[in-house]
Amino acid sequence: MELELRHLRTVRAIADTGSLTKAAATLGLAQPALSAQLRRIEKALGGVLFDRDHTGARATPLGELVLERARVVLPAVSELQAEAVRFANATGSLDRFRLGGTHGPLLGGLVDRMAAAHPSVPVSTYTSWSVAEIASLVIDGRLDFALIGTCGESPPPLADRLVWEVVGVDPVFVMLPESHALAGEAELDLAALADECWADVPGDGCFADCFTAACARSGFTPVSVYETDTTSVVHLVQVGRAIGLCRATFPPAPGLVTRPLAGAPLSWRHLVGWHPHSPAADAAARTVAGATRAAYAEAVSRSPSYAQWLGAHPRFGTVA
Repeated sequence: MELELRHLRTVRAIADTGSLTKAAATLGLAQPALSAQLRRIEKALGGVLFDRDHTGARATPLGELVLERARVVLPAVSELQAEAVRFANATGSLDRFRLGGTHGPLLGGLVDRMAAAHPSVPVSTYTSWSVAEIASLVIDGRLDFALIGTCGESPPPLADRLVWEVVGVDPVFVMLPESHALAGEAELDLAALADECWADVPGDGCFADCFTAACARSGFTPVSVYETDTTSVVHLVQVGRAIGLCRATFPPAPGLVTRPLAGAPLSWRHLVGWHPHSPAADAAARTVAGATRAAYAEAVSRSPSYAQWLGAHPRFGTVA
C-alpha cells in the first residue's frame, strides 16, 4: 500500500484526539474500519505508530516521526490547493478590477478613480457587511482588492495571508437631528447622550463591544442599539428615534448634523488589502492603494468641519 494524504490525516486525528474511538468520530468512520486502516498504515510504514491501552493511544517514536512530517505536509498541501484555486479564479484578473468592500462612500470613490484611470478596463464590486467574507473572497481569488474598516487597533481579517494598508483613521462621530437639544454644540460628551437610543450599521468586527465599553467608561449602558443599513440609520435619526454612530467622513444629509465626541473614545481605520501573490496585485496594488487614499482625502475635504477638527487632532486623517 502506498501512503496517501488521507492516511496522514488519520494518524494526525488519532494523535490529536488521543484515542481511536474519538478519532473515528472525528473522521466519520466506524472504529473497526479505523483500526483496520491503522494496521494497514503501520504495515506500510514498517512499525507500530501508537501504543494503545484502556487510557487511549500514545504515539511511539516512529509515530512521533510520522506526525512531525504530517504536520508539515498537510498544511502545505492545503495551502497549495488554496493557491491553485485562487490562481485559477484570478485568471484574466489583469484585464479587470474586482473590488470588494463594506457599504461606504470610499468604495464608490475608488471605483470612480479606477474607471477614470483605466477607462477600457471593467470594474466590478461586491459589498458585504462581513469583512471576514470579503477577505476570504480575496484569498480565493474571486476579488482582487478589498476595502474595509476595522475598529480601533483591531487587526484586519486574515492578516497573516493578506497585505493590508491603512489609508485613513477616523474618529467615530454621532449623528443628531437638527432639532436635537445638543445639535448646536461643537463637541459632545458621550455621557450627555446616556438616555438616547442608538443606531448603527451591522458588522462582524468588535465595534459593538467597543461602543458598549466606551459607554461603560462614561457611566451608562446603552438603552438600545438598532443595527440596520445606512439609509435606515439616517431615517431613524431624522425622525428622532435614535442617535446615529458614523464615520467622521459621513457625507451631509438633510435634517442631520454630525458632531465629534470629546476625547474621541472610538475610532475607525480604513484599509485596502490584497493577496501578495495575486497577478492583479502585482500589476496594480500601488495604483489601487493610491487611489483609495485619494478617495479618502476627498471624503475628508467634503466635510469642512471635520477638516478643521483634524487640525487639532493630528493622529487622525490620511495615513501616508
